[in-house]
Amino acid sequence: MKRLALAFILMLTATAQSQETQQQFSTFTAAWWNVENLFDTRDDPKTNDDEFTPEGDRHWTRRRLNKKINGIYKTLAMMDLPDVVGLGEVENKYVLRELCQGTPLAQVPYRYVHYDSPDRRGIDVALIYRTDRFTVTASRTVNVSDSIEGFFTRDILVVEGVTATGDSVCVVVNHWPSKRGGEEADARRLQIAQTLRALMLELHSKHPTAAVIAMGDMNSMADEEAIAKGMGFVGDTVSPDGIRLLTQRLPSDLGSHKYQGEWRYIDHIFFLSDEQWQVKKLKLLRFDHLLTDDGNRPGQRPKRTYQGPRYEAGLSDHLPLLLRLWHQTQL
Repeated sequence: MKRLALAFILMLTATAQSQETQQQFSTFTAAWWNVENLFDTRDDPKTNDDEFTPEGDRHWTRRRLNKKINGIYKTLAMMDLPDVVGLGEVENKYVLRELCQGTPLAQVPYRYVHYDSPDRRGIDVALIYRTDRFTVTASRTVNVSDSIEGFFTRDILVVEGVTATGDSVCVVVNHWPSKRGGEEADARRLQIAQTLRALMLELHSKHPTAAVIAMGDMNSMADEEAIAKGMGFVGDTVSPDGIRLLTQRLPSDLGSHKYQGEWRYIDHIFFLSDEQWQVKKLKLLRFDHLLTDDGNRPGQRPKRTYQGPRYEAGLSDHLPLLLRLWHQTQL
């Protein structure tokens, strides 16, 4: 009888092991970071970038630019070099090329996707990606400005691709308008949120097995109308159409941005996928070099490049988010 029981246990173990060998697991990492005013040092006559020149109010020099780019590279290295990174507030392809090819990131290697947007200051969103981990198959922008009303903001960037294991991933990079403008700005963010929601559903319909990741600086907290209503998260962290607000998983006493002494999450990651993709981890990254004492207020705040007119030699007023996914494929 004992021999029969042992044989049965061994048979179950062998079956389980056989099932495991018929499954393939892969991971994918995506990060978002608003790097705050990553300008080159040249004056672009088409945009309002005069202050970020050597002669401008910021006295923005090549040395300061190099310091910032190297700081961004070192931060990405501390993240273990994510497969894709969405970036906010980058001026142009030049600064992206300096980051991806003028630092040790070139050895990974990283490349970038960038389009100029109608933003008056000339700041855009971009995606950098590891060519050994992600292949871009298509990219485009979605214009959310209104030239008739004289409203110009950052386009939404859409990048479609496949991982090294052949899994489909779509990344949507955002930087919504700031709160300047009161109710009008609120209405603009709500409209853009509705556009993003429709866009995520469109990508999911086009690529049913893909991971659809939307990331960015939304300039809105989760309970504000743009996200709660525009993305459909009223009273929940999952919309009726399956879009998940991952940022709600992060510690509530922290945040990606600090305003008047209060931490808050205005940077978010949304996620839509089938059951084969699962969220392994979402982290708010609080590396020491990204923080500094918050003056007369308790605790710390992000260490900015400029605090008011004063050069602070930091990297950004936002903290990065890092998402790790895993994908299971039946062989």
